[in-house]
Amino acid sequence: MAEFNYKRGMGIGGWLTNYKRFNVLPLDKRLQITIGDLEHFRSYITDSDIDNIKDMGFDHIRLGFDQIVLEEEPYKYRDEIFSLIEHFASECEKRRLGIVLNLHKAVGNYCDIEEEETLFNSKELSDRFIGLWLEMERRFRDNSYVIFELLNEVRDINPDLWNDLAERTICEIRKLNKDRLIIIGPTCWNNPHALDNLRVYEDKNVMYTFHMYDPSEFTHQRGVLQWNHLYYNRKMEYPSNDIERYKDYHRLVWGNNKAYEGFERMDITYLRHILDPAIRFKKNHPDKILWCGEFGTIRHADITSRENYMHDVITILKENDIPYSVWNYLSTPNDGNRFSLVDDDTRKILSDRLLKALLGEL
Repeated sequence: MAEFNYKRGMGIGGWLTNYKRFNVLPLDKRLQITIGDLEHFRSYITDSDIDNIKDMGFDHIRLGFDQIVLEEEPYKYRDEIFSLIEHFASECEKRRLGIVLNLHKAVGNYCDIEEEETLFNSKELSDRFIGLWLEMERRFRDNSYVIFELLNEVRDINPDLWNDLAERTICEIRKLNKDRLIIIGPTCWNNPHALDNLRVYEDKNVMYTFHMYDPSEFTHQRGVLQWNHLYYNRKMEYPSNDIERYKDYHRLVWGNNKAYEGFERMDITYLRHILDPAIRFKKNHPDKILWCGEFGTIRHADITSRENYMHDVITILKENDIPYSVWNYLSTPNDGNRFSLVDDDTRKILSDRLLKALLGEL
């Protein structure tokens, strides 16, 4: 089995990904980097943030980045941005923090935007995707500490399309480095149920991931990026004895009267039900590493509910020896889905109880 000796990580978005939301930009502006973007990249996250994450008690960082942030044009890369990532990885290593480099948004697979030309129906885009990872390997060839997560939240597509592209990418990386630890997740935005359709490899240096955001009417409540949460526009609590409130969401939004059948309240019992496919995957593949790479709650959910939800998810993960990375350290104020866990200005954790929950110590 490959070495992944980490238990609890912190995700970083809002820096090299989610620095602005593309669905509010005109089509011809979405894939452009402005001088304001570059100023943001140079200043938003510093070494003091790495110290902060280490001091809070986390043992690894999942750093998200977008393809267009690194690509000046196809196959031509921004040395300045690569230097920022290289410095970040080096500072993590000095502090004995693991570092996962996650391609959060690839050209042709933006998890929150539907595109006509996709990574999976365009040879040009798939070749560029592989080319970017080969460039990443060349840049980090002397650093075995860095872990590659090939792609965040593949949309709901035929899983064979993603399985084939992931396999091609892994094979190309292996020509340069047989030992690089590589992470892949399933389609359907990394939902646990989609793990059943994810290709599993004999390669001991491939590990697997999933995300957890159910029930989304709680975790994404009153969010402005997805029409359903914006439409329902209702405060939700966790745990809750008011299961009818959750059922009401499904009736109004999806016309589904069968949601939550058999559940009398929204609590850890329901979360166990949702996470069962991940637990089953781990039992079926005991020689593989399974990692929950992302889960969290929107910033404007009440703090007690956020604490309770994170506690229950982490309780289930720890019971099944599944390491995890929470989402998200810091979100820009203009992010329509703010999942940040620290204060914008002081960068202190939002509550002591929240930190204990995140560390699995509550």
